[in-house]
Amino acid sequence: MAAQNAEVGFTSLVAPATEEFPRNSEGSLIELKDGTLLLAWTRFYGGGADHSPAHIAAMTSKDGGRTWSSPYVIQENTGKQNVMSVSFLRLQSGRIGMYYLEKNGPDDLHMYVRYSADEGKTWTKPERIPTPSGYNVINNDRIVQLSSGRVIVPISQVRDIGKPDPLVIFCLYSDDEGKTWQRSKPDLHAAKRGAMEPGVVELDNGDLFMIIRTQLGRIYKSVSKDKGATWSEPEPTDVVSPEAPATIKRIPGTKDLLLVWNNNSQTGKDHISRRTPLTATISKDNGKSWVNVKNIETNPEASYAYTSIAFVKDQVVLTYHQVTPESPGISLRFRSVPLAWFLTPDTE
Repeated sequence: MAAQNAEVGFTSLVAPATEEFPRNSEGSLIELKDGTLLLAWTRFYGGGADHSPAHIAAMTSKDGGRTWSSPYVIQENTGKQNVMSVSFLRLQSGRIGMYYLEKNGPDDLHMYVRYSADEGKTWTKPERIPTPSGYNVINNDRIVQLSSGRVIVPISQVRDIGKPDPLVIFCLYSDDEGKTWQRSKPDLHAAKRGAMEPGVVELDNGDLFMIIRTQLGRIYKSVSKDKGATWSEPEPTDVVSPEAPATIKRIPGTKDLLLVWNNNSQTGKDHISRRTPLTATISKDNGKSWVNVKNIETNPEASYAYTSIAFVKDQVVLTYHQVTPESPGISLRFRSVPLAWFLTPDTE
């Protein structure tokens, strides 16, 4: 896909890598009822590897992301290794759910949730979501609630991430905002390293559309016609991609889908794929085709990944982690972009 390049909106490194906190990644952002933005992310304090010690830090902004409060710890490290990959969700009941992973080892990664009824001032005690035994990957900013009220948790899972078994995908879903859960079927598979890091959106017709990370040179998709209980066999989309995470959201009040991913065709690099540029595209036909291809970040020497997307007034607010040659470690970047920029047809 050819892309239009543009410097858009305003941006800042909200959590730069430091000697104390060498990796800041996997964020999620929610607008509180008074307009304050609440941002949380994984802040590693004992190294930059996926298994290094980390807690979940947070900060707030009262001016749309131009300035931010001092960081504070919103979720202490309760794992033998870390806690990470936070997702905020405003539930239909009015509460905010804060979902995150607790990592104890290569065969022990599970999701927990805490709830707030006072806009993030206090949180309930952690409750474990009944993920099966093994290593359950749920990306940041991934939990969704359907118009019916059903909550969907998309998961890629393997018994032990340190072994060569391929990952499979399924969803857990709850019709009572987390009191009870059921598992979708069948499990979804892909070749090579497997089916990875799913993201789900509800389409305007009530179907669910899932994107899937693969090692096959494209983002794959699956569809559910029964609100996530069963899913179709994964098949490739037209979106070329390395093995890298992508994020999808439906633009509120429309049928349009917004996809942010790494628009390059590098394959065969296994887990070390090229994660630049960071590109956005729109689908107006429920994921069948994609238009308005535009680059958000273009530095060919950098790496951008694990995007979060939120819609605040007439802005799309994004977070993503970045790595550049001149800045060792992993930093978290915030960017606010007018929604109109994504919706305007590309000119190339």
